[in-house]
Amino acid sequence: MSRFKPTPAEHSRSLWSLGGLTVPQLSKKVFESITEDYILDRASALAFNFVLALFPLLLFLLALFGAFASHGSVLRSRLMSYLSQVLPPAAYQVVNHTIEQVTRNAGRGKLTFGIVLTLWFAAGGMVAMISGLNGAYEVKDRRSWFKVRGIALALTVVISALIVIALIAVLAGADLANWAGFKYGLGQATLITWRAVEVIVAIAFVTLSFSLIYYFGPDLKKQRWHWITPGSLAGVLLWIAATFGFRAYLHFFNTYSKTYGSLGAAMILLMWLYITGFAFLIGAEINAQIEHAAEAAAPDGHPEAEAAGEKKAA
Repeated sequence: MSRFKPTPAEHSRSLWSLGGLTVPQLSKKVFESITEDYILDRASALAFNFVLALFPLLLFLLALFGAFASHGSVLRSRLMSYLSQVLPPAAYQVVNHTIEQVTRNAGRGKLTFGIVLTLWFAAGGMVAMISGLNGAYEVKDRRSWFKVRGIALALTVVISALIVIALIAVLAGADLANWAGFKYGLGQATLITWRAVEVIVAIAFVTLSFSLIYYFGPDLKKQRWHWITPGSLAGVLLWIAATFGFRAYLHFFNTYSKTYGSLGAAMILLMWLYITGFAFLIGAEINAQIEHAAEAAAPDGHPEAEAAGEKKAA
């Protein structure tokens, strides 16, 4: 029997129908996969690799900001401002202090010369994410080491470009909001509206980043692109909720400094990276479970009917 070929609209509807699963059924499968696919162990591995990749990535972004001349310092301050809102305060202090030390001790020429090296190390975190995605989809990566590294480098560059674009869009939008508020006397209303738009833009760019990594990362036989998937949206929302939940916990019950002393801030950063890796892998598991369920329910007719390790091309 020939496989059913759905339209793009049917692709989207079938994906958001969760492969025929109800929300409780999908939640149960994802919960079971945490143990079966070693999600907690893989999140720990991701956190370790994120530590190695975080600072090279930030240095790479700072080098990119240098291409915008006078606007480079504004982009940098905006990036660090967003990091201060996302990272726990102690973790942000570690990141900010390290970046200031590195940029102060290394001249502009050294940073530009080392851009390739920093990009290479930053891609190491992406390689770890690719490995985690293969685990979620239960596939063994058959691609060569060079191909995996190439994909990781490309994804790192694309994600970096998205960050720069998002920052430029936010800055341009802020100027436009200020101009409109001054010209039409909207004042505080314009500022509040733009703050809401900023949050939506940030979530959209992070969700798109998740979707790109979910699509290009794992070694799957067939692929179908979706701008937003249940996994990417759920992963981002879980990451946001867990991040602010962790910040609230630290605000009221910060035991890291008492337990680890001067290493407390570093441990907080590591824990936040662990939470980030866990949310990312849960999003991947949601997508994988939807595809596996579709295959089990209707292997010859469902638009998302794919076995483990397989996605269908649009």
